[in-house]
Amino acid sequence: MRKLVAFNNVTLDGYFSATNGDISWANSGEDGEFNAFVADNAKSGGALLLGRVTYDLMASYWPTPLAMKTDPVVAERMNAMQKFVCSRTMESAAWNNTTVVNGALPIEVRRLKQEPGPGMAILGSGSIVTQLAQAGLIDEFQVVVNPVVLGSGRTMFDGISSRLSLKLMKSRTFPSGRVYLCYEPANR
Repeated sequence: MRKLVAFNNVTLDGYFSATNGDISWANSGEDGEFNAFVADNAKSGGALLLGRVTYDLMASYWPTPLAMKTDPVVAERMNAMQKFVCSRTMESAAWNNTTVVNGALPIEVRRLKQEPGPGMAILGSGSIVTQLAQAGLIDEFQVVVNPVVLGSGRTMFDGISSRLSLKLMKSRTFPSGRVYLCYEPANR
């Protein structure tokens, strides 16, 4: 069975995006060690599972010459990876290697997890994380806490309706003050 990982940046006060959807704070500050960690993560393979908003954001950047110049390792991997975009409104996707998934999300993701193939990662996509966490379909939560406070915004688990107990599997601190935390559901 394919493993499903959720990877998100959050602020010190727990937000994964500002109220207006801004996530530029997640890319602030130079940290060669963190950048190498992200590039290494991107090389690890797998498929991406994205919500429509995150898909639109990524599809507008990663296939561009700027992305290839600024971050060639990650850009190459992002463009080559298999991608699934979860949307009730999209009928097709222009970014290469992308399949639109528009059925009932937990049912579709359960089906994808049972298919042969590499693991899958959710990047961003808060509503997707909430729905799939509630359904018990996320195997690992990777969270990068950034040393910035927004004061308001959206949490990674906006709308979660029942307790989700997690256990810490590993952590890592970076020179920029970012802290990587890796959790899995406590009941596994």
